[in-house]
This record gives sequence, C-alpha cells and structure tokens, in this order.
Amino acid sequence: MIRLFLVDDHPIMRDGLRALFSREPTLQVVGEAGHGQELLERLPATPADVVLLDLHMPVLDGLATAQRLRIEFPEVKILVLSMLLNERYVGQLFDAGVRGYALKNNELSELVLGIRTVAAGRQFLCNELSLRMLNQVLAKTTEQTAEPANNPYNFSRRETEVLVLLSKGLTTSEIAKQLFTSKRTIETHRQHMLEKSQARNAAALIKLAMSQGVLS
Repeated sequence: MIRLFLVDDHPIMRDGLRALFSREPTLQVVGEAGHGQELLERLPATPADVVLLDLHMPVLDGLATAQRLRIEFPEVKILVLSMLLNERYVGQLFDAGVRGYALKNNELSELVLGIRTVAAGRQFLCNELSLRMLNQVLAKTTEQTAEPANNPYNFSRRETEVLVLLSKGLTTSEIAKQLFTSKRTIETHRQHMLEKSQARNAAALIKLAMSQGVLS
C-alpha cells in the first residue's frame, strides 16, 4: 500500500484526486494540505510514502516545499502534479529532490503509474512532457547539424555532422556509435572532406573549417 499526501491549494482539486485514488486498491490518501508549510507541519504525525505536490501555492510553494522535504523528510518521494507544461522547471525541480512530474490533465492510469514509479525510487516524466522535451532536443540537434551558412567546400549535412564531432575530439569509433553507422562510413566522409578542402589531415581540416566559418 502506497501512502499518499495531497498538497494543493484548491480543495476541489484535492477532493477530486481523493475520489479518483479511492478506486485504486494499492493507494491510500493519508493526508492533505493547502500549501507546503501545512504539509511540513502535518507530516511528522502523518507518515507518507509519496507527496503529490502542486507548484503554485500560497505560504510555501512547490519548489520551496521540495527543498525543505529533501532536508527534513528525505525518505518521502515527491511527484509534482501541475497544470504547467513547461520543461524549464523540470531540471530545477529534480535538483530540489522531486522524483517525478505529471500534468493535471493526465489520465488516471498515467498518474497512478507515476506514483508507483517514484514510490519505487525511480524518476518519472509524463508522456506529454517527455515527448515535448524529446522534440526540442531533436530540433536543436537538427539545427546544430544543418548545413552551415558558410560552406565553401560543399560539405553534405552528414559530412558536417562528422566534422562537428571530429572538432569535439571524438574518435572514429565514437562518431560511428553516435551516428549509428560504421567506422568505414565515417572514414569515407572524412576522406571526402579532405579531398574537397584539400586539407592534409583531420587537424588541418578542422582548422581550415573554423577559419572559413564552417565551424564556429
């Protein structure tokens, strides 16, 4: 049985959550509070395994509450439940001791999964936020590996990707693993770039690419 403590400044929200969790035989709502300070005052007399924590609350907000919980009740796991689909908060919250992040519009099944995951000591991100963050990473990667504005040697996009990784000091094997291809393919791309730029070796190629603005 996982003991839950609900923390949200809206009583209607807490009532709804309590009603939903009453359907789950492995979950038990043992307490509730309207803000973080109230939670901290009640926890000593009401032990809990997981705190379901809102972010924006009066008196003591979610971030400050998480920081206090990490120090005063380190055994309690924290799952943030928020309306905010904002990934910039996630790193800060996880640094503060939060183990999971879910949205208030998530399905009950996903929320229950999040509770069980953090109760087991693992991290959890709801699907919607995970996909949003993944798309941002992919977009950033595409932007970084796109053909440069200055491309006097007509390097292909793939060649530019290899060149960027070479400039970071990665070996042929490491580049092949990162780009999910073979060492021979990476060596072929490097040889093509040497021929196009007429550079003598990889070091000269990187230096030349930087001087021409191909690499920043």
